[in-house]
Amino acid sequence: MLAKKTSKNQITLPKAIVAHFPGVEYFEVQEVEDRIVLRPVRLSRADEVRARLADLGISEEDVDDAVIWARRR
Repeated sequence: MLAKKTSKNQITLPKAIVAHFPGVEYFEVQEVEDRIVLRPVRLSRADEVRARLADLGISEEDVDDAVIWARRR
């Protein structure tokens, strides 16, 4: 099977390959002895929460402040 690199450095994986990895959205990419190696990565729920917080522009400091505020009596 062939995969073509676009001008934006994107590669579409063949359906026959992707079918072996249902639900996988991310792949770790490594260069090993002149080969590109892809390994499926399943993000943990914590990673999903961190990504969502980043999308919303909420920093670690914001979370710390919210915890302090919530713990006040």
